[in-house]
Amino acid sequence: MNSFLIVTIVPHNEGERITGILKHAGAGGSTVLMGRGTAENPILQMLGVGECSKDIIFTLITGEQKARMIEIVQEQTASMRSHYGILFSLDISGFFKSGHPQIYTTREEQIMAEKTHKLISVILNKGYADDAMAAARKAGAGGGTIIHARGTAREEDVSFLGIPLVPEKEMLLILVEQDKSDAVFNVICSLPCLAEPGSGIAYSMDVDNFTGLGKNTSDR
Repeated sequence: MNSFLIVTIVPHNEGERITGILKHAGAGGSTVLMGRGTAENPILQMLGVGECSKDIIFTLITGEQKARMIEIVQEQTASMRSHYGILFSLDISGFFKSGHPQIYTTREEQIMAEKTHKLISVILNKGYADDAMAAARKAGAGGGTIIHARGTAREEDVSFLGIPLVPEKEMLLILVEQDKSDAVFNVICSLPCLAEPGSGIAYSMDVDNFTGLGKNTSDR
């Protein structure tokens, strides 16, 4: 059984709308995280008004549900403002659900499909995600979404006055066209803030069904 992760990024407080749409369409449930978009206009960024809060919704579905789920979300958000959000899906190679055996998907169907975009994920120390995004934009990326997170540390690794510290992290998600993905990925990997061991990681994944949501948007 093929499985996919649908990722939807919309304005903050709109996540419940999306989860409701997906649940009504047959999804078992979703997880909503809060992040922030990155400002593309440097003047707005300088004034502190160029960023906006985002809801990031993760929904696990089967391959049989995917096409209809995406179509329903598009239909239900077509009346929203332009650039309301984005939706894309990721092929899941395996997952575990508590109380059930692990299920591995088959990937033959996706191998032949043309991939138009990649998702580049960067996890790095707090305060550096904007620098990474600025470098990525110079390499051809349009924008990204930042999620606040934290790392884990063993007591013997990091401590202050005998108290273990858990470093705060930021996760940067960048959706970029395939032909620009290598340049963006390489410039991120060369950042000084990722030069030290343990300072962060970056990885990329192929994306299926990249879709803009809202008025005047269509599959890209």
